[in-house]
Amino acid sequence: MRRILLTGGVKSGKSRLALALAQKFVGKKVFIATAEAFDDEMKAGIARHQEERSKSFFVIEEPAQLAKAIQMAESSAGVIVIDCLTVWVNNLLYHLKEDEQAAREEQKLFLDALQHTRTNIIVVTNEVGSGILPENALARKFIYELGILNQKAAQVCDEVIFMVSGIPQRIKGTTTAAGEKV
Repeated sequence: MRRILLTGGVKSGKSRLALALAQKFVGKKVFIATAEAFDDEMKAGIARHQEERSKSFFVIEEPAQLAKAIQMAESSAGVIVIDCLTVWVNNLLYHLKEDEQAAREEQKLFLDALQHTRTNIIVVTNEVGSGILPENALARKFIYELGILNQKAAQVCDEVIFMVSGIPQRIKGTTTAAGEKV
């Protein structure tokens, strides 16, 4: 059982690599989608990702309770792909904006599920803290929350890969879950 974290900038190839790595695992492939279609741009992005996925994935759409989705899928899955933590943290901040404790509890439940899963798992996230610090308090809170969650997820995962312009750069671990070098 392997835990792989894929991070990088927007359109860096993270999702494409996650899908390619997942195809190398035997057994049922489960895709946990965290996006919600709040506007036309998100609807278009969701449609684009749906087209990129092969029909071999069983899809679970779960914008909030990620740990519950992992626990539901792990008994029958050979591999789970979660795409993505960035959107998930945004969802938590949006839906639970007044209840920081509930948002932190969901994050803790996710990290516990990630650490104790009995199946292979590939988690996609964005590296968002490399730019200028935003003036907007909510944007700063988002960057802080995602940055801390990414650090904790990276500690739990066996492998961490940073995507740069479609090129995977290994940060932690030596091979993919399927045993070959990326």
